[in-house]
Amino acid sequence: MGKESAGPRVVILGAGFGGLTAAKKLVGLARVTLVDRHNFQTFLPLLYQVSTAGLAADHVAHPIRGALRKTGVTFRMGSPISIDHANKTVELDSGEVLEFDHLVIALGSATADFGVPGVRENSLGMKSVHEAITIRADVMRRFEDLCSRDDESIFTISVVGGGPTGVEMAGAFAELVRGPLTNDESNAAARVHVNIVEAGPRLLPSFSDRLSERTKRDLEKLGVIVKLNTSVAEVQSTLIRLKDGTSIPSDITIWAAGVQGEPTAGILNLPLIKSRIDVEPTLQVKDYPYIWAIGDIAGIRSSDEQFLPMVAPVALQQGRFIAQQLDRAQKGSPLLPFKYRDKGSMATIGRHKAVVEVKNLKFAGIPAWYAWLFLHLFYLLGGRNKIGTMADWTWNYLTFDRGNRHIMDSV
Repeated sequence: MGKESAGPRVVILGAGFGGLTAAKKLVGLARVTLVDRHNFQTFLPLLYQVSTAGLAADHVAHPIRGALRKTGVTFRMGSPISIDHANKTVELDSGEVLEFDHLVIALGSATADFGVPGVRENSLGMKSVHEAITIRADVMRRFEDLCSRDDESIFTISVVGGGPTGVEMAGAFAELVRGPLTNDESNAAARVHVNIVEAGPRLLPSFSDRLSERTKRDLEKLGVIVKLNTSVAEVQSTLIRLKDGTSIPSDITIWAAGVQGEPTAGILNLPLIKSRIDVEPTLQVKDYPYIWAIGDIAGIRSSDEQFLPMVAPVALQQGRFIAQQLDRAQKGSPLLPFKYRDKGSMATIGRHKAVVEVKNLKFAGIPAWYAWLFLHLFYLLGGRNKIGTMADWTWNYLTFDRGNRHIMDSV
């Protein structure tokens, strides 16, 4: 039996880190309905490991209904298509109409192409399990093709974007090539090149200069070709044209250069500011005090007037905060401004290689690598997923192999 629900009707759109956390924290305080276009939550921080054959796809996905079991929260699979403000209802693409007293928008983010021609047509993003499986299949298919050739043809993988996602992806691909693919067919693996392309002067620009330089050295030791101060003008099917007029070969281009607010917010005719929903410091949507926005979709600024980063810790903190905020609103208590507590950043580059920055504490190498492993395992949903991920990681570590090198994007 689920817990008895009481209080205001709250509809939450999006079951990512923020939406699912808010739904759980509102149990007993409200009658909650959680809506998502999928029936599972994707653990985005480990999605790149699916792309690079380090993890099975089902280890980064957790059934939403399983996460909500015995909570009393109602789940609906679908996407919102319109909001009726007069009647306080939201219509889903399934045709169902949900009534609410409070609506929480937690729709997350989408890949941002910054208007660069060819990105949508000729590159792959990193926002869904389907995209991750597609990347893995494309890489393995082209490797198999390379194995069958007697010529000296080169296969090049380019990761555009030098933030944590790009760095982790490039490092994981380099290790895939140096380990499993070399063991499978060394002649072919020697002809696989990995680039990372960053428009700015250094990798991991949000980290300290020292850790950025350490990251660059670690990637280069793995064989990654690091291209800094390199702006992309156009992505074509087999090459990347640069703004300086030159080009680099790229058989597979992975776009990790940035994200923007999920476009559905625009369909719902909510006020936007640079692709994100314009919100008050209380997380209420401007001009709509009964609608709230959290996570990547929320355009809230920090004390230095910069938008908060589109990362999981922000969404998790806002998910917890919004439950307290709705409880205050129901009781007629004053609402509080949201204040983000930055607990630091981390990125992994490969085996025994990672960087961690927590305020004035900065460290790299094996301790940082273990810290990264522990934290990601801690936040991963579901006991089965934790055990499966630990099993995959242990196998990969002990054997230098990756058992998920399947081409499974087609029948």
